[in-house]
Amino acid sequence: MSNKPKTPATKEEARPALVPKLRFPEFLEADGWDVDCLAEVADFVNEKTPLDRVALENYISTENILPDFGGVARASKLPTTGSVTRYRPNDTLVSNIRPYLKKVWVADKEGGASNDVIVIRAKQRLLPQYFSCLLKNDAFIDYVMTGAKGVKMPRGDIGSMKEYPTLYPSKPEQQKIAECLSSVDELIAAQARKLDALKTHKKGLMQQLFPREGETQPRLRFPEFQNAGEWEMKVLGDVVKSFKTGKLDANAMVENGQYRFYTCAKNHYQIDNYAFEGEALLVAGNGAHLGYIHHYIGKFNAYQRTYVLQKFEANVVFLRCLLDRHLPSRIQFEKKDGNTPYIVLSTLTEMPLVIPKELAEQQRIADCLSSLDDLIAAQTQTLEALKTHKQGLMQQLFPSPEAASV
Repeated sequence: MSNKPKTPATKEEARPALVPKLRFPEFLEADGWDVDCLAEVADFVNEKTPLDRVALENYISTENILPDFGGVARASKLPTTGSVTRYRPNDTLVSNIRPYLKKVWVADKEGGASNDVIVIRAKQRLLPQYFSCLLKNDAFIDYVMTGAKGVKMPRGDIGSMKEYPTLYPSKPEQQKIAECLSSVDELIAAQARKLDALKTHKKGLMQQLFPREGETQPRLRFPEFQNAGEWEMKVLGDVVKSFKTGKLDANAMVENGQYRFYTCAKNHYQIDNYAFEGEALLVAGNGAHLGYIHHYIGKFNAYQRTYVLQKFEANVVFLRCLLDRHLPSRIQFEKKDGNTPYIVLSTLTEMPLVIPKELAEQQRIADCLSSLDDLIAAQTQTLEALKTHKQGLMQQLFPSPEAASV
């Protein structure tokens, strides 16, 4: 046995190699990944360009970057003064207002971005297509939110962002990861287009199945009702005989409660007591989702600004379709503005409607649109499953940022 004293391991030698949980076969024996702070491997672009160099097609602001890494829409307006940050193809643009919305886009053209959009460009060590995967990633968004400042409108801290631990392998492995995730993105995009097409089809169908404003017959009618005569002019209060609100605070929900609890959110919560029973339409009376409608049959409870409609003298699903079509425009006309927009009871009870005289025609229309809703729900679930699959895949393909120290 040698008596030669052992040399203590350096910090670098003692640290386990950074490797992902899932690695492509050809890289199983490759070296561990490198890690640097974001500012070392990418430039935060400050180059400005005059406004006469941008148009609605290539101007990017926090308003037209879509949430959930959803791409961009055409800008609705341009700034009138100042200058904008110049971006180039393959740059990654990050909306710095409310980072949790995940508004991140990879540029496929040249243009200009508003001051609240951060333009980040990969340096030589990183392939642009791999770099975009690092930033279109929940791990990056979570990191940015830990340093965000502000409550109602949090902003990411650029100094903190520059310190983000950025993990990367060799360029051939970067390319392989980028190609894999790109193929999943293509599946997600195709599924999103399919879902959008169904929604567009439903919207067009509703325009045909319901009379236009000022008319009493629809453009498209099922054969058995061609001679059924004109639809009737009514108000919602003629066909709904019970309008109430809940009595509870919005935070009254409990985990694993026995009954549903409806607030003015799109999701329902749970609670241990009920105040309503039977079939109901529940309409959000204030907040960001003002006018959103739930349909439920059973025992439930409700928030004090949620309108509970019961005792129907028309087909309930048909009424919901009517409300989905016409309530948003009525709300825009009648809502009370303030810190939290809201509607009053008469917005609902006095809402004008045109409905078929025969319940059978109401039912036929409701069945048709419900079948489309079922298709849309199924396609939405498929889209969410693909997104979940991608997120799980990314957690496997990238080492954990917590394991890295720059």
